Amino acid sequence: MIAAFSVTPIGSGEEVGRAVAEAVRVVRASGLPNETTSMFTTVEGEWDEVMAVIKQATDAVMAVSSRCSLVIKADVRPGVSDGMTSKVASVERYLAEG
Repeated sequence: MIAAFSVTPIGSGEEVGRAVAEAVRVVRASGLPNETTSMFTTVEGEWDEVMAVIKQATDAVMAVSSRCSLVIKADVRPGVSDGMTSKVASVERYLAEG
């Protein structure tokens, strides 16, 4: 499973970087393959592992905010691993063909 998620505190002003950093810290400590971009953090693993990490990341934001927004998009495909890199590699191959 690959899940891209965004967890953002609500009601704490425009600067959310510190709270988001705490969520990303949780993801990185999980040991699961992950990547953080300007809009989402993507994590890959088994369903229970990924969902547990997303919950822990949400809890980290809720520790500093009374409310948060959580957006999750998931590709649930049992038996597939290394999808985060193989999916991008596939697109890059097509791009290289011209």
